[in-house]
Amino acid sequence: MASLKRSNRMKTVGAYAVAFFFLFFGLAPIVWLIITSLKPEHEIVNRTLTYYPHDPILTNYVDIWNQSSFPTLMMNSFITTTMTVVICVVIGTLAAYSFSQYRFPGKHALLIFYLVVRMFPAVLMIIPLFLILRAFGLLDSHLGLALAYTSFLMPLFIWMMKGFFDTVPVELEKAARIDGCTRVGALVRVIMPLVRNGLAATAIFVAIAAWNEYMFALMLTTSSGSRTWPVGLQLMIGEFQLPWGLLAAGGIISIIPVIILFALVQQTMVRGLTAGAVKG
Repeated sequence: MASLKRSNRMKTVGAYAVAFFFLFFGLAPIVWLIITSLKPEHEIVNRTLTYYPHDPILTNYVDIWNQSSFPTLMMNSFITTTMTVVICVVIGTLAAYSFSQYRFPGKHALLIFYLVVRMFPAVLMIIPLFLILRAFGLLDSHLGLALAYTSFLMPLFIWMMKGFFDTVPVELEKAARIDGCTRVGALVRVIMPLVRNGLAATAIFVAIAAWNEYMFALMLTTSSGSRTWPVGLQLMIGEFQLPWGLLAAGGIISIIPVIILFALVQQTMVRGLTAGAVKG
């Protein structure tokens, strides 16, 4: 009995050690970013490494907000991310439900095709997307950028939502149809309330991916009217200038909306992920 308790104690200690190890490597860069954003430039660019600011300042936050186009970049990212999420939710929900609950020719082939699309490197899609958006006059626009994001986020949305819809019994829709609902009515009134947590979790993943996307935004935008914050931060780096303090402050400001979003929907997201892990 004593050896069994000792073994369980060692397993618990080992589990906590592994958890703290990954927690450290996850939080350490963010903590260092916060420390850097509070340092004056002469403390950042110095031969002697300092682990904390001797003279903490907020000048970096004030300068990047007032003396640059960073507020506009943040608003552009918000608009583009919102449009991407709306497109994925409206179209992806209908597609995922169809793949989950109905049988039609080419169903499995289409699902594999969506999976193959996710396997392609995003850089290979830039030139075709550039030509398509230019042909339709959507280049350097919020809608064009949102459609480009949708091209690689929609497969992720469909596959995740299909897993949530698979947990819903088909008999529920049949009962709703007998009571007079149309297919869309049954989906909205009966099915969606059961998978709303999964929908919230999937939408958050799509929103975070769109919010942090850099490559498409760099290649498909040319003006500050639609340029997003990752591109704006990168363009602040000059040939002979590397404003570490401003970049760190911009990085901290950019993750604040994500933290607020997680704080608001944390419980819903956890319930959604847990529900998607078990098939009914």
